[in-house]
Amino acid sequence: MKSIELFAGAGGLGLGLHDAGFKPTSVFEWDDYCVDTIAENQRNGMKAVKGWKVKHGDVRDVDFRPFEGKIDLVSGGPPCQPFSLGGKHAAYDDVRDMFPQAIRAVRQARPQAFIFENVKGLTRASFRNYFEYIRLQLSHPEIVKGDDESWQDHLSRLEQHHTSASREGLNYRVVTQLLNAANFGIPQKRERVFFVGIREDLGKAFHFPLETHSRESLLWDQVLGDYWDRHRVAKKDRPDIASSNRISSMSMPDELPWRTVADALVGLPDPTKKIPSDAIFYNHRLQTGARSYPGHTGSPLHEPAKTLKAGVHGVPGGENMLRRPDGSVRYFTVRESARLQTFPDDYVFHGSWSETMRQLGNAVPVELAAVVGRSVAAQIGA
Repeated sequence: MKSIELFAGAGGLGLGLHDAGFKPTSVFEWDDYCVDTIAENQRNGMKAVKGWKVKHGDVRDVDFRPFEGKIDLVSGGPPCQPFSLGGKHAAYDDVRDMFPQAIRAVRQARPQAFIFENVKGLTRASFRNYFEYIRLQLSHPEIVKGDDESWQDHLSRLEQHHTSASREGLNYRVVTQLLNAANFGIPQKRERVFFVGIREDLGKAFHFPLETHSRESLLWDQVLGDYWDRHRVAKKDRPDIASSNRISSMSMPDELPWRTVADALVGLPDPTKKIPSDAIFYNHRLQTGARSYPGHTGSPLHEPAKTLKAGVHGVPGGENMLRRPDGSVRYFTVRESARLQTFPDDYVFHGSWSETMRQLGNAVPVELAAVVGRSVAAQIGA
């Protein structure tokens, strides 16, 4: 199945959708470093990105009409700063809001389906009306906002169209859901909102995939000791959670255990020690200077990581630090962060530590993208 991707970033969503069976015909990204990252992996012969035709520039200058009838999917992560909990929260007054361009791409290319994702902040109560506005625009992309029409008036017109008895033209059945990556086996507590739409004339149903991992199952795994055995943690060094009181009121969960930071880092050498000369681990250098203070405490080794963040001004180290069981902290290396975002180990990131961490902080976990992508592919590929 063929696709185009907007706002590709470092490639997390695209890699996951490739694993789900989609092949991008064009990939759009304006950021120089992200384009360089994709290009470097193409030069290295990485199969997943080898055939990507990367268009370096602003999607506002792109005419998507030539893609009509030639692609099955439009995907992307419209820049999330207008809605980020760490940003300025300007939303519809923010020129960085690229949802209008995502909607235009759907309107012009008329794909069978689309997948868009964004930060949890978009679901905040203060953005409720705008969230609904985005959903209805994606549902009915041909109901275009007039030049002199406010977004609130446009929303009213969309609501009227959505509830009308007869809807002609291009329409999509849109489903939205806030997904926690940890509940799908990603070693990070990362919540992203997904918009999935299937073109109405296809008559296909869709639902988001069911969660496969849980905190409760990790707790069972740790209390029973299996987790600590796998990580070869001596009994004297294990947390005092041996009491069954913590799980006595819980039945054994059906899900798999949450994956932890320790699970993600298996096989990677400790960057604080000398790494063997014959070991090849890309982007695995220690960044010094990490320190802990209130609200800036790092991710515990034996839990899923906190959400990796890009930050408005530099790297927000509290979310991008490892906290060891003894309370000491250090920054995650780029490779460790890539593991937490489930990028393959041979995927190289271009730029300085802070720049590559920004790329990773903005990325979609590859495996989460693959899970959602397979659900869509199962419908439109049938």
